[in-house]
Amino acid sequence: MWKYILAWFPMIFIAIANGLFREKILTIRLNELQAHQMSTASMIVLFGIYVWILFKQWIPTSADQAIIIGLLWLVLTITFEFLFGHYIAGHSWEKLLNDYNLFQGRVWVLVLIWITICPYIIYQIQN
Repeated sequence: MWKYILAWFPMIFIAIANGLFREKILTIRLNELQAHQMSTASMIVLFGIYVWILFKQWIPTSADQAIIIGLLWLVLTITFEFLFGHYIAGHSWEKLLNDYNLFQGRVWVLVLIWITICPYIIYQIQN
């Protein structure tokens, strides 16, 4: 499982690149909420491509392992998001939690759902 923990770290760089794309490109053309939603969609696509390529090299041994990988990546992502977001980026807890508010059109939770199920789905498709 250690290699899948290591495989999670490039996802940080994918997320940062996606965030830069949102800030430099999308927010110029769209309002903040629309940019957030488009960025969420692009993040899902980018993570899907990454996992597809990753699983061509590091094939999970079973569907159960793919599920465990997804759960592991979910925990790592949420932990990173809140610890980095609050203690390094200086965002308030309220601001961080706001991205989970579906009633306000914040769809970040879809990325977390995708991170969790993507390994299983890609494993099933590739096998």
